[in-house]
Amino acid sequence: MKKRIGLMTGGGDAPGLNGIIEATVRALAHHPIELVGIRDGFEGIYNGSTCSLTPEVVLNAHASAGTLLGTSNKSSTKGREEEFLKAFNALKLEGLIAAGGDGTFEGLSRVIKGVKLIGVPKTIDNDLQGTDVTFGFDTACAVVSEAVDALRATADAHRRVIVVEAMGRTAGWLALGGGLTSYADAILIPEKPFDRDALKAHLLKLRASGQRGAMIVVGEGAFAKGESARIAFRVEGSPQADRFGGIAEQIARWVEQETGWESRHVVLGHLQRSRHPTTTDRFITAAMGVEIARMVMENAWGNAVVVRDGLVTRAPLTDIMKPARLVDPEHRWVKIAEALGIYI
Repeated sequence: MKKRIGLMTGGGDAPGLNGIIEATVRALAHHPIELVGIRDGFEGIYNGSTCSLTPEVVLNAHASAGTLLGTSNKSSTKGREEEFLKAFNALKLEGLIAAGGDGTFEGLSRVIKGVKLIGVPKTIDNDLQGTDVTFGFDTACAVVSEAVDALRATADAHRRVIVVEAMGRTAGWLALGGGLTSYADAILIPEKPFDRDALKAHLLKLRASGQRGAMIVVGEGAFAKGESARIAFRVEGSPQADRFGGIAEQIARWVEQETGWESRHVVLGHLQRSRHPTTTDRFITAAMGVEIARMVMENAWGNAVVVRDGLVTRAPLTDIMKPARLVDPEHRWVKIAEALGIYI
């Protein structure tokens, strides 16, 4: 008799989620396992919305962004723990494979004693503890880098400063990675509040040197010294209700006022989630799917599949249920940026 195992994707979508789904399904195809897809994250558990996952259903899904199961970051288990466990038990699953970020695992930590769980850390923000890197980050980082490369041409054409806003919430990995690899002129991240006077002096120096345009990459949660991050709006009921945004426009107006250098801003937003996965993210998710299958067959519940020292391996689930992993202001990427003359 086949074991029924659930597979769920929660939180914001990330390039590579479909790779996790396809690789897991294909690696378990010849074992006595029935994989049940749970639609729309926690909402699918509460609503009992599922689908059958077979090799035919997932064929070539790995090449697409998004998630064929759907996802949501609006539902939580807080105050609904008993309801969640009752709904989960009604699905008659022997275990759950959950791919998600900090919001998903914060929610699952409340019901962990009632669910056999394998965790798959996922976020384009790259801020989950317990793993060296999360799939989706490389792809999202490429979107930021390629956007800065492209926008530099129009910045130079019009003698403008263009401020590019990257996602990341309180973590600056995306802004740092995308800004560094595109050789942006300035990178602003939440972990290192910027000095307005120093940034102004840096831009004026660039302009005086004859540089026609300049590129600034800013993480959505970044802020100046003595100030605080800008909250664009709130999503009530979400594990992460505060949504950051608006800093790029604010900085663009400030640059123009303070330096006289015409400025524009671009918010990349969900473009960072919607690109097809890079080969790096495809390698990671293929290896993760194979490891997840091994974990299911070995009944290795209570563990997560992670990347450490360049290898896909497993670790205690509690390792990824910790506070966000932020950029160390002394991180080697920060030092490289400084050595290249980039303001950070």
